[in-house]
Amino acid sequence: MKSLNEDLKTGQFKQVYLLYGEESYLKKQYKDRLSKAMLPEGDTMNYAYYEGKGTDVRQVIDLAETLPFFAPRRLIVMEDTGFFKGASPELAEYIRSMPETTCFLFVESEVDKRGKLYKAVKEKGRIVEMARQDGSTLQKWVLSMVKKEGRQITQSTVRYFLTKVGEDMENIHGELEKLFCYTLGKQEITIHDIEEICTTHIDNKIFDMVNAVADQKQKQALMYYYDLLALKEPPMRILFLMTRQFRILLEVSEMNRRGYGKKEISENVKVPPFAVGRYLAQAQKFSPSSLRQILEDCASTEEEVKTGRLADTMAVELLIVQYSS
Repeated sequence: MKSLNEDLKTGQFKQVYLLYGEESYLKKQYKDRLSKAMLPEGDTMNYAYYEGKGTDVRQVIDLAETLPFFAPRRLIVMEDTGFFKGASPELAEYIRSMPETTCFLFVESEVDKRGKLYKAVKEKGRIVEMARQDGSTLQKWVLSMVKKEGRQITQSTVRYFLTKVGEDMENIHGELEKLFCYTLGKQEITIHDIEEICTTHIDNKIFDMVNAVADQKQKQALMYYYDLLALKEPPMRILFLMTRQFRILLEVSEMNRRGYGKKEISENVKVPPFAVGRYLAQAQKFSPSSLRQILEDCASTEEEVKTGRLADTMAVELLIVQYSS
């Protein structure tokens, strides 16, 4: 990202950019910043935007061949086209010889680094991965926005806030906006304010449900499940998140048993450093063998639903009942 910021600072742009990764907020921010920096404000004649897997490669190339209208460059933005997951040899070949007056900006979630198009972009332009940010970066980002608003917040409150709302930057930004409005006129933001106005991220609801299962609190575990259903979460997505949670617990448990520290666990299991302690505490409520058995039963439940032997809502409910009895 450092090289991308340097391009924006100097105004010396590459002909092709590829922004990819899980962090939608960063992709949107840099897509907008590049678009504004590469074209004069209000220049709609030399800007084109394509979105989705139905994007016609031939149409893109035809437009790329058209000279810009009273401007040094034409910018074509393509988002979530799937070009970097499927075969796009025509576009890959074109990029290597495209006119200097045309610039491409690709924004994708997933890419195949072995593909011809990825390699062509790497040769001709700049590729930047917008990955999920680590806990330390997110804490600094939240603190900077709070400071910008002229407010105060403690480090421990920031950690609590991130634990509640999750790691997605777009969601964090939205929850902060709510928090700023709610605490208007107050100098310091507190944990009580966060509890009052911020929405608990679904991952945390799953975490609480698994805790209830571990503590054999069946009624509470089912209440969490019904709450998720009321929020229009599909049962199979709830099952997926439960499976992921139990898999994380097994990995955390195994790494802790082998003597790994919190930093190594965070990096390997892909959870924020400030959340490792919570996962370790929850993992201790299960034996490794029971976690493996739960994962096998989660897989069996998914199979039973997909083969039509059980309805999805009932299947997940039975799984929760089985392990919280």
